Amino acid sequence: MTQRRPPEAAVLLLHGGRETGIGAPLPGLFNLPAVRMRPFARAVGRALPGDVLVRAVRYGHRGWNGSRADPLHDAVRALDELRRVVGEIPVVLVGHSMGGRAALYAAGHPLVRGVVGLAPWCPDGDPVEQLAGRDVVLVHGTRDRVTSPVASRTLTARARRAGARTCLVTVHGGDHAMLRRAPTWHGLTAGLVSGLLGRAPLPGPVAEALRLPPEASAEDGTVDLDRLHTGGAAGAAGAEDRAGTGGSR
Repeated sequence: MTQRRPPEAAVLLLHGGRETGIGAPLPGLFNLPAVRMRPFARAVGRALPGDVLVRAVRYGHRGWNGSRADPLHDAVRALDELRRVVGEIPVVLVGHSMGGRAALYAAGHPLVRGVVGLAPWCPDGDPVEQLAGRDVVLVHGTRDRVTSPVASRTLTARARRAGARTCLVTVHGGDHAMLRRAPTWHGLTAGLVSGLLGRAPLPGPVAEALRLPPEASAEDGTVDLDRLHTGGAAGAAGAEDRAGTGGSR
C-alpha cells in the first residue's frame, strides 16, 4: 500500500452566512451557502497537486453576530487544528461574503499566506493590520447588491497601506451568488489559489497589482477580469464562459 504524503500546503474554504444568527447552520443540501462553495473546492482541488489539502471550515453558528464574530473563531480553530496535525505549512483562505470577512480577520494567523475573498463583506472600519505581509486578492461582481464592490476596493487600498500586497478583480455582470459567469468564478479562484501558493504563475495583471507600492491608489490595484489572460484552469473557464455556458442557473 502506498503511504499518502503529508500535506505541504492547505486551502481552507469559508462559506457565507448572515449578519446575525445564533442557530447552527442547516444540514447538508439545506445549507445553501456551503453548497455554493463545493464547485470552488472541486476547481481548486483539480488545479493543485495531491500534496495540497483542501478543506471547508465548519461553523457553529449561521451568523457573524456582532462582536462575537463567530465564524472568525471557527476559522482560527480550524487553522490551529491544522497546525497541530500537520505543522507549519502555508495556507490560503478562500471565503465568500461573510466567509470572506472571516478570512480577512483570520489572516493574521501564522499559517496564512494569502486570502482570496469572493464578494466579501467588508464593512467600513474593519481592521487591516493583520493583513500585513499577506497576499490579498478580492473578487467582486459589478451587479452585487448584497455586499459592496466599492467597499472591497477601499479595503484593498487600506490593507496595502498597512503592508499587505493587494488586488481587486472586478467581474462585469457578476452577482453575489456567483451564478452569472459561474465557471469563470471557479476557474479564476483556482488560478489565484495556485498562484498564491506558488504552484503556478499568477495572472499577469494580478501579479503586477500585488507589487504596487503602499501609496498606490485603489484604482491602480483594480483589475478587470476580462483583461486577464491566465491560461490553465482559469483560462479554460473564461473560454467556456465566453462560449455561453456560464450564464445564470
